[in-house]
Amino acid sequence: MTDYGHELKFGGFLTPDAGDPERVVDLVRLAEQDGLDLVTFQDHPYQPAFLDTWTLISYVAARTERITLAGNVLNLPLRPPSVLARSVASLDRLSGGRIELGLGAGGFWEPIKAMGGEQRTPGEAVAAVDEAIMIMRELWDTEQRGGVRVRGRIYQVEGAKRGPAPAHRIGVWLGAYKPRMLELTGRAADGWLPSLSYLQPGDLTRGNKIIDEAAEAAGRAPSDIRRLLNLDRTRPEELAELALTEGIGTFIITVDDPNTLRRFAAETAPAVRELVAAARRGGGPAPDLPPSADPGPVATVPTTDGEVFDRLGVHPTPDDGSRLLPDQPWDESARPHRAIAPKLEYDSQGSAVGQHLIDVHDHLRQELETVRDLVQQVKQGTIEASRARSVINDLTMRQNNWAIGAYCASYCRVVTQHHTIEDRSMFPHLRSADPELAPVLDRLAEEHGVIHEVLEELDRRLVEHLKAPGEFTELQHAVDRLTDTLRSHLSYEERELVEPLARVGMYQGQV
Repeated sequence: MTDYGHELKFGGFLTPDAGDPERVVDLVRLAEQDGLDLVTFQDHPYQPAFLDTWTLISYVAARTERITLAGNVLNLPLRPPSVLARSVASLDRLSGGRIELGLGAGGFWEPIKAMGGEQRTPGEAVAAVDEAIMIMRELWDTEQRGGVRVRGRIYQVEGAKRGPAPAHRIGVWLGAYKPRMLELTGRAADGWLPSLSYLQPGDLTRGNKIIDEAAEAAGRAPSDIRRLLNLDRTRPEELAELALTEGIGTFIITVDDPNTLRRFAAETAPAVRELVAAARRGGGPAPDLPPSADPGPVATVPTTDGEVFDRLGVHPTPDDGSRLLPDQPWDESARPHRAIAPKLEYDSQGSAVGQHLIDVHDHLRQELETVRDLVQQVKQGTIEASRARSVINDLTMRQNNWAIGAYCASYCRVVTQHHTIEDRSMFPHLRSADPELAPVLDRLAEEHGVIHEVLEELDRRLVEHLKAPGEFTELQHAVDRLTDTLRSHLSYEERELVEPLARVGMYQGQV
């Protein structure tokens, strides 16, 4: 049981939506108006649907007066530490000391490489964060004489001049989950910033232990490191317990809805503060909590799927039932289905997550048409079967082998965003958030295995065609089988998962 005694702070974790930038700014100003302590933004510089996070922070700093601002967390592989140090210090001075630095090691390496960044091994990623903290703190330390020299494994700085100094001691908060990053947090950082939805039971306790031991080994007090937490739920009793037993001092709600943000500020934050203060005083009566302290969606009567999708504004691609082959590798009538959703209200972020599933599936449908076109070109003699194999093996659907989590990997590459996911994260997350989905998820996993075999069969038929050109019956059968199975599977997955994803969200693991 750990309570580091930190003053409790509350903030928001907003999506830097480029489609409606003024709405993002309005949410920041609302958070300040309603008394929240800070606002943070995810940072995915390779995502064109997002505003650049650092530019957004700079802009809203000029539109606000009191509230603290930070990235959650800034993508170090695409933000050189020496330049970032000067940017952070400059804005801190301009804003009157309202900038903190959330920092991440990176994780989505393909889009990072596409933007000109370097792919790093886990060890290199941790070393980069360690060196970056050293470089930035040295550049901020204008009391020392001489230039900054750091000859690291990743970064080399040769005599860079110091300054400007920030207006206050900027806190460096690390998005850390694994032992080496947690150890670095305790040894060199000012805060630990994980997301609750990424954590398994016991992870906070285990993480705190690693951080505390590393802090003490470095001659620091464990209380020197603030514990922050991104949230997707806001029951005051639960948050108070996290403060008292896990040492969480800063609670940051993931939100893009103004009403939810206001309730978090007006109801949840004061209730948690009162509960924790009473416990720290040595007990005393618990405060009467407002009935609306948990601003989660309120269910009413069950409704039809059609009504659900109308409310979401997201409509799964229908399956018209047409098939190219008379037999199928699975019994579609045996597919389990989720329960009809109760009548809930979905926010714009939920709708976007549901739509992203369909967008990624549309990408896979386009790849399917590419496969069919390639086989047609082989039949016409336009290209050789070996060339068709090469192109098919480079497609998203082929690279991932359709194992559990294969969809997750393709999702990361195609539609990277906050709450985007890495391999083997979507199904476990949904299974944990909504246990009643387990039969559907098991069936989808089985169908992924079938699609893998169908793709393998197509590859074998292409190889056979290389040996015996002119025979196309089995090759055409294989591509028709892929067409039937993939179209059927994608429609089924959308029908079953669009609503749960909109309701519970989707999350990205980090280093």
